[in-house]
Amino acid sequence: MAITLVSVAQARAGRRFVYLGPQPECEGCRLRRACLNLEEGSTYEIVGVRPVSHECALGEGASAVAEVERVPSESSVPKRSAIEGSVITYKGIRCGRPGCPSYRVCHPHGASDGDKRSIVETLGDMDCPAGEKLVLARVL
Repeated sequence: MAITLVSVAQARAGRRFVYLGPQPECEGCRLRRACLNLEEGSTYEIVGVRPVSHECALGEGASAVAEVERVPSESSVPKRSAIEGSVITYKGIRCGRPGCPSYRVCHPHGASDGDKRSIVETLGDMDCPAGEKLVLARVL
């Protein structure tokens, strides 16, 4: 579990978000270390909110102190690499088909080529219109 700051409007147990990294407004903030301590591109779930708030320079008003846990996100994985418990190097699928129903899992928010991803669970084969052999997996 990690402690971070989230907007008061977002601070509800069960809410999920993708941490995108520091914003220019965060420069010089005295709470920077408490707020910017998560892994970029990872999905987090708020598991608790503490009764403390602080002003935030992002223009969202106050920020609440939140307890968060990193959670797996769904992603396509090449079939030959889809082994539960393994660590793979992410490489995005280059299909060029934004209308595909699987586009979001083949292009997960926050993922960049070269990122290390741990396969938590495989969920089954995917039907890829571009002919790629893919498996849907939960990854960290």
